[in-house]
Amino acid sequence: MSVVLNQEQSEKAPIRGLEGVVAADTSVSYVDGIHGRLLYQGYDIHDLAEQTTFAEVVFLLWYGRLPTRAEHDRFSAELVAEMRLPSQVLEMLKLTPPNSHPMAVLRTAVSMLANFDPDVENMSVEANWRKAKRLMAQVPTIIADLHRIRTGQPVLSPDPNFGLSANFLYMLRGTPPTPLESEAMRVLMVLHADHELNASTFAARVVASTLSDMHSALAAALGALKGPLHGGANQRVMEMILDIPNVEMVQSYIAGMLENKKRIMGFGHRVYRTEDPRTPHLRAYSEKLCKSRNQGHLYEISRRIEQAVMEAKGIYPNVDFYSATVQHALGIPPEYFTAVFAAARTAGWIAHIMEQYADNRLIRPTSRYVGEMGLPFLPMDQRG
Repeated sequence: MSVVLNQEQSEKAPIRGLEGVVAADTSVSYVDGIHGRLLYQGYDIHDLAEQTTFAEVVFLLWYGRLPTRAEHDRFSAELVAEMRLPSQVLEMLKLTPPNSHPMAVLRTAVSMLANFDPDVENMSVEANWRKAKRLMAQVPTIIADLHRIRTGQPVLSPDPNFGLSANFLYMLRGTPPTPLESEAMRVLMVLHADHELNASTFAARVVASTLSDMHSALAAALGALKGPLHGGANQRVMEMILDIPNVEMVQSYIAGMLENKKRIMGFGHRVYRTEDPRTPHLRAYSEKLCKSRNQGHLYEISRRIEQAVMEAKGIYPNVDFYSATVQHALGIPPEYFTAVFAAARTAGWIAHIMEQYADNRLIRPTSRYVGEMGLPFLPMDQRG
């Protein structure tokens, strides 16, 4: 038996990767790929990277405006006050296998947090904002505590004298960050806070559109970010840089990768057709930090890789490329790079989840069927 699809179903080809498909209205952020611009709630990323705290940017993404000083100080203090985990979640971190990837642990821990959040099934706006503050504060703590546990060190409480980004670094490493380190961490998290409707943000909005809880939507986003074609690229970048013994070897190393058709992580972007506007800020801090830590050769190798790829392919580095050496110089192990990305991007994910809740329609696209139809069914004992 043959079945004929209607004309619309049979002729309409899918758009691979949904490239260029408008799937949502948003005011959270805007990417202008042609001109290399990124805006958060209307503000240029260059201004925000140079002049705002991370808490200020979280407030902006969530509430659509910049806070007053009093609002900022109160909001920052509220976030820091929530940077503690339920004891049961802390015990769960201790039980995870030492070889499990931090992103897998983070994804699981966020789901676990839902069981101890008193507002988890309360979908009121007020309850969702309470959950938002807890998650924004607890995601960095999960990462810091996991690292401390795995290195046999005691977990630390936040320091009320530090903001969220500096506390994250302090609680992970155990030493107060220097002014340069604090600035670098602030900029790193500001630049990673949101980036329009990327794969992880879309995943979060799909789950939110079912009116599932915020923890579920965030867990979905974490699962998407874990992939090497999304957030996982920065770890691979650092592994590549550390694999190159010196600057003189860069040209042959990159030529070999291109000859063998291997993907060079940290380069190219689905949207940007010019330099990623986040790159210059991270490049500058990569140079400052690497030189301050006697790791200047890592910055020089990075610069030479950038030049080699540009000369060979004409492709710009994306946000992942220099974030790798920035995090390495901050003393963050490479396996945690993507999780640090997630700690910052939690701000944007929550903003999009709340935006989805506020004007919701179930996200349910269709597909084009290309399989067999009308096959005759045979009982099991008659199948060859």
